Amino acid sequence: MNGALLLLLGCAAFVAAYFLYSKFLAKSLGVDPSRPTPAHTLGDGVDYVPAHPMVLYGHHFAAIAGAGPIVGPVLAAEFGWVAVALWIVLGCIFVGSMHDMVTLFLSVRHEGKSIGSVIEDVLGRPGKMIFLLFCFAALVLVMSVFTGQVADSFVSNPEVATSSLLGIFEAALFGVCVYRFHWSVKWASLVFVPVLFLLVWFGVLYPCDLVALCGVSAQTARTIWVIVLFAYCFVASTLPVWLLLQPRDYLNSYLLYAMLAIGLAAVLWVHPTIQINAFSGFTLPTAGGGVKHLFPLLFVTVACGACSGFHALVASGTTSKQLDNERHIRPVGYGCMLLEGVVALLALLAVACGTQADLEKGLATLPPVKLFAQGLASFCAKMGLPEKTAESFMLLAVAAFLMTSVDACTRLARFVWQEIWSTSAQSDAGTKAPAPSLVVRLNCNMYVATTVVILIGVYLLVFNPSMSANLWTMFASANQMLASLTLLTASLWLFKKHLRWWIAFLPMCFMILTSGTAVFQLFLDSLGKWMKQGFAAGGVTAIGAAVLFCLAVVLLVLGALKLRRLIRTAVLQKVAKSR
Repeated sequence: MNGALLLLLGCAAFVAAYFLYSKFLAKSLGVDPSRPTPAHTLGDGVDYVPAHPMVLYGHHFAAIAGAGPIVGPVLAAEFGWVAVALWIVLGCIFVGSMHDMVTLFLSVRHEGKSIGSVIEDVLGRPGKMIFLLFCFAALVLVMSVFTGQVADSFVSNPEVATSSLLGIFEAALFGVCVYRFHWSVKWASLVFVPVLFLLVWFGVLYPCDLVALCGVSAQTARTIWVIVLFAYCFVASTLPVWLLLQPRDYLNSYLLYAMLAIGLAAVLWVHPTIQINAFSGFTLPTAGGGVKHLFPLLFVTVACGACSGFHALVASGTTSKQLDNERHIRPVGYGCMLLEGVVALLALLAVACGTQADLEKGLATLPPVKLFAQGLASFCAKMGLPEKTAESFMLLAVAAFLMTSVDACTRLARFVWQEIWSTSAQSDAGTKAPAPSLVVRLNCNMYVATTVVILIGVYLLVFNPSMSANLWTMFASANQMLASLTLLTASLWLFKKHLRWWIAFLPMCFMILTSGTAVFQLFLDSLGKWMKQGFAAGGVTAIGAAVLFCLAVVLLVLGALKLRRLIRTAVLQKVAKSR
């Protein structure tokens, strides 16, 4: 099949969904542009800051578009391009984009608080605590996965390190100019966006190669970068959002838009032919002699390209606190996920237009991000662009994806950790709350909370290499399970408010089935490695998967009991009215 045709069909479906289905969702939810948002009613100049819609769109898109929409489709391509493309398009429209939009709406209607506060509204404090623990585990996994991938890209492509580090200081200067010197976003963009692209060129001239500069091994250089990145995350998590996080995400979004524009132009110009298998079967052999099953691995592996629970944490963690007007819920919540679907289709085409043998060899020897950059760069070369320069730019854009997700994720994990401790210190309704203990006060402090998050990430990446090797699998499974639990919360809240609850309930059922099966399979596989090869081979992963599975099951049971009570109440009310 012609790759350009597949891309055009996918984009056409996304455009139709935005103008049709997202409008239906906005009407079903009761989005009200005249209602003040938490950014205005609770504005504090640190986390609650009204943002220009273009700035917020850039922040949200850059924060959610990590490596997931690239790595997932590339890894899943071995199942065949048809299955991957169908799940990307249909999953984005009916599951992922809906999930993000509904989550953003619910958070805005709950004072910009996390989705855990919505759970407390429908399942009580025990349900909220269990969900927050699940969220914290998922966020730490996301932060660790993406930090490791950024460190890897800095080692293999040191020009990316130079550009990324200089971009941090540029973003802070942008924030000062807009929020302290009151430059308009338009004029500040005209000044700082060209500088951003100049930094790409500067990085090529002066790469920050620690292996050459310090005379250390690549592994040592990676460890150094991990420590440096976590130090940056600490600063980014505690500074006011307008000073670094928001402007950095906004500026980086232009790199992502440029990557998308170049990729789209290259595919449409070259119109490459898809050569890999359309369908490789329901099972595939693994290198270790095992078997991969299309269900549920396809739906978990694609992850952020079709649906991501991490997006709910971004939407309810930072985006909802910066939303200037509820009319922006549609373009930010629904539209950003559709654009991520376009990235996922490009990632699929980057590897699908080579032979099946090339795909299998590439997956066995190269990181998925590298395969993505090489694939798009080969299209660019056929347009007359320098292939090496194009590859470097693609890798820099991916690093921008990762960096924005890492700093946002650290901030979100800090929010959740603080919320866990503040919730544990709350008194029951109607009783006077006792003074919080020293331990509670310390853990609610943003500097202490951020330190806890960073130390866990350092442990996973630096001191536990066996867990580090399994982080992507664990992240993908936990990520999709988190989306399932968020959709469960949305279903119960919508049912309670007598709104169209089925828009979240039907996708929830499918996501629970796939993600639950994947987490349970991960537990069994890791347990088998633990029993045969020792604890280091799979013990931590097995325990982590078991904890995640048990937390999810408890929440599902609580949700089922709550739904039964809501249905019983609705039936009794209907009977009373009929009398």
